Amino acid sequence: MSRSLIRRQLLDFEPYCPGLSIEEMKERYGLSSVIKLASNENPLGVSPKVLQALEKQLKEVHRYPRAGSPRLRQALGAYHGVPADRIVVGNGSDEIIDLLIRVAVEPGRDHVVAFQPCFNIYQLQSKLCDVAFRQIALRSDFTFPMQELLEAVNDTTAMVFLTTPDNPSGFAPPVEEVIDLHRRLPEDCLLVVDEAYMDFAVPQERYSIMSLAGRAPNLIVLRTFSKLYGLAGLRLGYGVMPAILADYLLRVKLPFNVNVLAEAAGIAALDDDAFRGETIRTVVRGREILTRALGEMGFLVYPSQANFILVKPPMAASELFEELLRRGIIIRPLLSYGLTDHLRISIGNAEENQALVRAIQVILANDT
Repeated sequence: MSRSLIRRQLLDFEPYCPGLSIEEMKERYGLSSVIKLASNENPLGVSPKVLQALEKQLKEVHRYPRAGSPRLRQALGAYHGVPADRIVVGNGSDEIIDLLIRVAVEPGRDHVVAFQPCFNIYQLQSKLCDVAFRQIALRSDFTFPMQELLEAVNDTTAMVFLTTPDNPSGFAPPVEEVIDLHRRLPEDCLLVVDEAYMDFAVPQERYSIMSLAGRAPNLIVLRTFSKLYGLAGLRLGYGVMPAILADYLLRVKLPFNVNVLAEAAGIAALDDDAFRGETIRTVVRGREILTRALGEMGFLVYPSQANFILVKPPMAASELFEELLRRGIIIRPLLSYGLTDHLRISIGNAEENQALVRAIQVILANDT
């Protein structure tokens, strides 16, 4: 019998399913313009300082980047007050998740724990690495049953993933609860706190554990440039972690994983306080307006500290999704999360949010 070309563990592997792109929408529905509120992208676009840095860096794209992105790591270290040798930069924070599992979890012996639902990459990369993945169901209101999570941890648990603010709910526990979880985990179990959306939590210090990152021996905090900084298309993220773990991730990662444009953009983005501030103000204000407007239309809107809101509409979620598509507005269905009655809506700019509210008003009026 000949050997299969594909590892048997991957024969039923299902890829990550991203939301529809604007180009796909235009082609499918013959639309000339589209409002995309599905992928938690920056509603203001990108910083002018980033655009200037990219234009300048274009002349150097024929050169390889420096291994390990040292300039960006230094800039991030200064920004967070953490030594640069405790920071690893990746092709999106997805790459850091993959590297952590490859480096710190032993296939066939260890396992990974997370809540359910959660960011699907945790499970997909665990499966790719032939690592067992266990999940604990969230409460019905999407809050975290921390005690049940702790009870699922044993001496073969190598890693626990915690997303805060969570996706797709936007829920964020007080930082004291995260600290308590970290304190109660075994010393040889890594707690990976994915703070991809933490920049939109108000106040951030009430929810973020970043102040402990790089200091505790079994704590990793992940961040991304895709949301607040508007660099989703350049793929840039990072992790703050113990120096020894950072050293091994840098040893095994593929060379030149962060390109010269992404690194230049990241450094410039960190230097633009005005753009960051305006993005946060736009998202927080839009989050409040949409929460109130949709609530008045009969939606169940879950409290969110992220740049999106989770809703349960007063009509079939799939029907509302399709009706909005026909009108050129993309939001996110949540079938991949097992949530058939819910939808996730990214916060747009003021005009986009208003267009969404008007479209839903018309759809609901026609549905009655």
